[in-house]
Amino acid sequence: MFESLKKKFSRTSDKLEEELIEEAQEENNLEEESDKKFSFFSFGKKDKKEEEDDFESDVAEIPQEVESIHEEAEETSDDKDEKSGFWSFGKKSDDDNKEPHEEEESAEEIQEEEEPKKSHFWSRNKDNDSSEENDEDEEPSGMFSFITAKTISEKHLEDILWELEMGLLEGDVAMEVASAVVDSVKDDLVGRKIKRSNDITEYTYNALRNAVAEIIDIPGKSMTEMIEAKKAQGEPLVVMFVGINGTGKTTTIGKLANYYLKKGYTPVIAAADTFRAGAIEQVNYHADKVGVKLIKHQKGSDPAAVAFDAVEHAKAQGKELVLIDTAGRMQTNTNLMDEMKKIKRVAKPDLVVFVGDALTGNDATQQASKFNEAIDLDGVILTKADADSKGGASLSIGYVIKKPILFLGMGQGYDDIKEYDADWMLNQLFSESGEEVNINEA
Repeated sequence: MFESLKKKFSRTSDKLEEELIEEAQEENNLEEESDKKFSFFSFGKKDKKEEEDDFESDVAEIPQEVESIHEEAEETSDDKDEKSGFWSFGKKSDDDNKEPHEEEESAEEIQEEEEPKKSHFWSRNKDNDSSEENDEDEEPSGMFSFITAKTISEKHLEDILWELEMGLLEGDVAMEVASAVVDSVKDDLVGRKIKRSNDITEYTYNALRNAVAEIIDIPGKSMTEMIEAKKAQGEPLVVMFVGINGTGKTTTIGKLANYYLKKGYTPVIAAADTFRAGAIEQVNYHADKVGVKLIKHQKGSDPAAVAFDAVEHAKAQGKELVLIDTAGRMQTNTNLMDEMKKIKRVAKPDLVVFVGDALTGNDATQQASKFNEAIDLDGVILTKADADSKGGASLSIGYVIKKPILFLGMGQGYDDIKEYDADWMLNQLFSESGEEVNINEA
């Protein structure tokens, strides 16, 4: 995920380092160090490595504690042998029956068996892991220090930040988001004093990470929290889904029905897309697959009436969640947008959720803005996020409309949906290739 953004972030760090080192060379203010040069993404791993080092230190103390316990046990055993007196008289232990060379062989066998057990956890693939980490996180040379500390100025950043902004726009990041990121990075870096080239990488990494963290963390309640709040009132949570055709809206409703069914809730789906040919059959297919009730009318009937009936059914049957599927419509179609407003007036949804395709990038952000103006959205679900290499929509959409992302579609199956978590998203944006967190482990 988000490989394009990762490259742009890393390139910003590299360009700043090149700028400062080139200037220092002209000033004769540079000397090479024997220390290792860290890569851009290695700074995101430091805390984890420190924790592992602490854990390894704790584990290293265990053999000493075990040895102490063994010594105490041996002393206790000796005492018992002395006390056994009469009953042990005349008995020969197995050790007494062994010849000297057998004892030596037995001791060697025990040692051979025990040594791998002691070192197994930490020694397994240790050499391989060590060489891989050196290849990925550190470069054997290229670490420089400045004889006199350098201070990052606006002059150093001018061309670099312009290139970053252009790169973000090429990655389908919205203009206001790209500007916000660049301004934040500039404020964070200008005036920083640099002593070593590793400092440049670390400061740039932190500046970019902090800028993105502010962009993607839009406060708001999760759908699960809202279901619980409504349940306490004896009411179902009513969610209305809007968006254009082809974004995966109906499939997302099937995924959500499955998601909450597995959490112990009982959803009901309203087939309020009565315009499009095959729409009712499509949502009916998903409802049957996951095993939830579908409320439907004839094709061409009033979609607001379908939504109303679904809400009444949920109230009567004590169901906790109503998922209303609506006709996909372009944000410029006035008649269909008016029909959508009617559904909202009649069904009185607690949440109006825009479903957008992450792969459409800035188009998804523009669509969400138009829907928000017309009907006042409460949140966003992005589909196909797992296939999004650019990351423009994921970075922009919530910030632009000031509404939270609620879920991310992460694949084709009904289980491939994840509640949005800003920390998880930040880790995806600032992790190396292939380090994405499994959605079921997040």
